[in-house]
Amino acid sequence: MSTKEAFENVAGRKNFGAEHALVTTPQPCVMIATWDEEHTPDVMMAAWAGQYDYRQIVVSMSKHKTTENLEKTGAFTVSFADVRTVAESDYLGLVSGTKVPDKVAKVGFTVTPSPNVDAPIINEYPLTLECRVVSWSDGILIGEVVNQSAAESILTDGKVDLAKLQPIVFDAAGMCYRAIGDVVGGAWAAGKKFGK
Repeated sequence: MSTKEAFENVAGRKNFGAEHALVTTPQPCVMIATWDEEHTPDVMMAAWAGQYDYRQIVVSMSKHKTTENLEKTGAFTVSFADVRTVAESDYLGLVSGTKVPDKVAKVGFTVTPSPNVDAPIINEYPLTLECRVVSWSDGILIGEVVNQSAAESILTDGKVDLAKLQPIVFDAAGMCYRAIGDVVGGAWAAGKKFGK
């Protein structure tokens, strides 16, 4: 069925059709970092991303400066926007690296070259995935995660603690960013009350 075709309303609910923004809410705000041809760091926000496999990430994005860089280097890093970096992260998503090549420095961010892939690590983001391009076609980027590194400030008992990281998600319905909330139950545990 085309999204332009009529649809049947579901009784007792507000119906929006197939194109309403609520369908994709929430989305993680991932920051894709690459080097350009001058070895200047470029960072963009991508809201349509997720884990593709145990060691792979998938990102849906149109062709622009970052994808040009990916085609040249075959590598990128992925970091996660958080409550401390909302304005900077939003700016990096709003402005093209083609028009503002120094946008990373403009927001006051610093970089360290990844020792594992040909891409920059943005120091102000405390969690980073270092990735090699597996494939890039039809607007879908698949990357292999070579290494994950985290600042000590977001660890609890040696593991990444989302309460300390405070990542944000994109709320397409409200056109805003929201912080990840409280723990509401244990994974593979909360449902055990119903038995087997």
